[in-house]
Amino acid sequence: MKGANNNTLDGFILMGVSDHPQLEMIFFIVILFSYLVTLFGNSTIILLSCLDARLHTPMYFFLSNLSSLDLAFTTSSVPQMLINLWGPDKTISYGGCVTQLYVFLWLGATECILLVVMAFDRYMAICRPLHYSTTMNPRLCWLLAAIAWLGGLGNSVIQSTFTLQLPLCGHRRVDNFLCEVPAMIKLACGDMSLNEAVLNGICTFFTAVPLSIILISYCYIAQAVLKIPSAEGRRKAFNTCLSHLVVVLLFYGSAIYGYLLPGKTSNQGQGKFISLFYSVLTPMVNPLIYTLRNKEVKRALRRLLGKRREVN
Repeated sequence: MKGANNNTLDGFILMGVSDHPQLEMIFFIVILFSYLVTLFGNSTIILLSCLDARLHTPMYFFLSNLSSLDLAFTTSSVPQMLINLWGPDKTISYGGCVTQLYVFLWLGATECILLVVMAFDRYMAICRPLHYSTTMNPRLCWLLAAIAWLGGLGNSVIQSTFTLQLPLCGHRRVDNFLCEVPAMIKLACGDMSLNEAVLNGICTFFTAVPLSIILISYCYIAQAVLKIPSAEGRRKAFNTCLSHLVVVLLFYGSAIYGYLLPGKTSNQGQGKFISLFYSVLTPMVNPLIYTLRNKEVKRALRRLLGKRREVN
């Protein structure tokens, strides 16, 4: 078995949609467009959060962290996808696959924790407004962000290392667009029940549990919003929270389907398209959701563009 596993040191073959070669150019164009929109949208949010003093608040601090995550999240997988879709070579080196596995899982788990932190920020702002400025001080914000990044890293180190110990018996064809844990477990030979149990346990902790906490917090937020006397105040709070809730449902819904249900679903084709959804489309729509429904971001963008016109 060791000799068979050594064959994987030559690399892996990412199948993608190679069984339907007529679709490869369509996927290449769609993914490239999504990636460019992701780079532009998330970079814009980070730039605005840094340059506009009115956005120097905990909410936009965490939002800029989310945008940084999305930039790194897509960059860890999309360039390799585009290379494989463009030409006949579908391979990825062993080192490249291992790196992608660790980084992709690290950033994905970090986003799971960060979305909980963002929900806590909204809970404090709406349900405890008198204590918000003292509680959500810069020190706590940095601490919560650090917990999110380090927690995601810890999950990746444990889960990816555990996955890489699996006997692959020379199997190299990964039926996915990228190297990620569910696809690698399906590639392994032998009894995978223990590995799938560990995967389900860790993923439940990082997806189902945080999602439950977020939904419970939003029940309290909804009650508090309904008590706001002014219609304008209710509308502003509702729009801000709705944007975050849409992002939460998009990310957690696809992640739960991709990581908690792969052992129960026989259609591997569905799994790889779900992974494409949360690795490419979700990071693209996040900045669109936040900017289209957020007047503060729109005003900050107008102020930035107005300053540039004045300089010119």
